Amino acid sequence: MAGDRLVIPARDGWPAGRAFRCRGASCGDGIEVYVRPKIGFCNCDRGVADDDEVDRVADLDLLSERFTPIQAGDVISVADMPGRSRAYDLKMTGGTRHAAVGIAVSRRCDLLVAVAHGKGDAMRVRRVALQLLGEDEMTRWMMAAMEGR
Repeated sequence: MAGDRLVIPARDGWPAGRAFRCRGASCGDGIEVYVRPKIGFCNCDRGVADDDEVDRVADLDLLSERFTPIQAGDVISVADMPGRSRAYDLKMTGGTRHAAVGIAVSRRCDLLVAVAHGKGDAMRVRRVALQLLGEDEMTRWMMAAMEGR
C-alpha cells in the first residue's frame, strides 16, 4: 500500500497500534487505516460473534463519536483470524462525512481491530483496508503484535 506509516499511541489499556495513509490511485482522496491488538479482550469461545461487538471494539470512536452503521456486517478472515467487518457513515469534526469500516478479528482470547475511513464509497474503503491487512509484512506485524512482541 502506498502511503505513510505512523505509530498511534495507546489511549487506553491496550497497546499502541499502527496507522497507514493510502494516497495511491486506488485510494481516491485518501484512506486512513488504524490497526491494533487488544490482548485478552475477546470471548474465547465464540470470537467476534455479531455486529454489536464490532461497533463496541473497532475503535471508531478514535475518529468520531458520531458513527452510524449503514448495513449489516460481513463475516471475514484476516491472516487466518475469523471475525467481522461493518460499514459506517462517520460524521467528522466540522460536519464532513466519511465512509468508515470497522474490522474485528480474533485468535484465541485476543482481538485485532482496525478502522478505516475516507471520502467516497464504504466498499472501496473496505477493499483497501482488507488489502493492507492481507499484505505479508502487515500479516507478520499483526501476528507478532498478537503474541505481545
